[in-house]
Amino acid sequence: MQTVTERFLRYVRFNTQSDPDSDRTPSTENQLVFLKELEKELQSIGLADVRLYKEGIIFATVPSNTDENVPVIGLIAHVDTSPECSGENVNPRIVEYDGGSIILNKKENITLGPDRFPALNNHIGEKLIVTDGKTLLGADDKAGIAEIMTAIEKITADQSVRHGKIRIAFTPDEEIGKGTDHFNVKEFGADFAYTVDGGEVGELEYETFNAASAVLTVNGVSVHPGYAKDTMVNAIKIASSIISELPEKESPENTDGYSGFYHPVNIEGGVGKVKIELIIRDHNNDIFGTRKQFIKELSDRYNTLYGAGTVTLEMKDQYYNMREVFNDKMHIVERAEFAMRRAGITAKIQPVRGGTDGSFLSYIGLPCPNIFAGGINFHGPYEFIPVESMEKAVETLINLIRTD
Repeated sequence: MQTVTERFLRYVRFNTQSDPDSDRTPSTENQLVFLKELEKELQSIGLADVRLYKEGIIFATVPSNTDENVPVIGLIAHVDTSPECSGENVNPRIVEYDGGSIILNKKENITLGPDRFPALNNHIGEKLIVTDGKTLLGADDKAGIAEIMTAIEKITADQSVRHGKIRIAFTPDEEIGKGTDHFNVKEFGADFAYTVDGGEVGELEYETFNAASAVLTVNGVSVHPGYAKDTMVNAIKIASSIISELPEKESPENTDGYSGFYHPVNIEGGVGKVKIELIIRDHNNDIFGTRKQFIKELSDRYNTLYGAGTVTLEMKDQYYNMREVFNDKMHIVERAEFAMRRAGITAKIQPVRGGTDGSFLSYIGLPCPNIFAGGINFHGPYEFIPVESMEKAVETLINLIRTD
């Protein structure tokens, strides 16, 4: 029987970055390589109905070992890592943390310290798994996978832990918003589920942003600069002006809690054409609508200034705040609170400042809060996870599914 740490260290060596520009499902072949490994491992543990679908989703079952009439519970995590930072050749190591800065890469002078990352101060005296400063770690969400696998191996081996039927799902492409595009809720067959995809110990979330993406394409006129007078329309300057009109205080780096934002995530092009990619986020649905209208009016205004067709806008909703789903289903959240309390943890209920597979699943009939996996500083080379946090997650999951 492997420990959660052993599993995690093995999993992160699989490069499973998703690709937002791919037209295949899953978006990268490497995700399927890892999924096939998980398929074999689920079978070796003794789970039933293990099935890997061509779309890159695994379903599996832990059969009930009780005659009690209890709900079918699902546990879900995603296999892909963020395309924002390399996930190739991840080189993790365990550090006994006694405070101060950790040298991640001596040659390149890359350090992880509490001056920039004060969360480290909460983990003095613990064993931290860190990167070598060149890649992300992959705790988002291979920690969740390792914790689910370890928990189900434990309860499968120890029949004294009474539980109902448990359904397991591992999904691809969560980081690019496509993780549940092919998720068959009816076939999954759970009454409710939990994504194991949060951060610090105790995190419990059933509120997410409402989310939209927007692509503004600025169409300029490119001519030789020596003959540009009264002819050139510089798309770069127009794009810069558009971005400058986004409220500075309503950006990710200046907001927290329930405050929403506008966030330019990519810009590319030249004098003749520039494409701006934005994401729009807010927990409040009315304000979310106002934010989308602001972007539309911004686009319209620049077309008035520079001529029709100068700016084209493609905007689409991505997911919605799942809070409304839980108005009459708070027992699902309370069950997670109790499981944490039983593990000696005080639940930290807070809104998700991002997305989760659970948001979409909740809206298509599978209520699905998000619970902690233990990772910190996701999506970059300063990512780390305490071993003790993963062990607490395993204990919480066992408490979550047991019937006694």
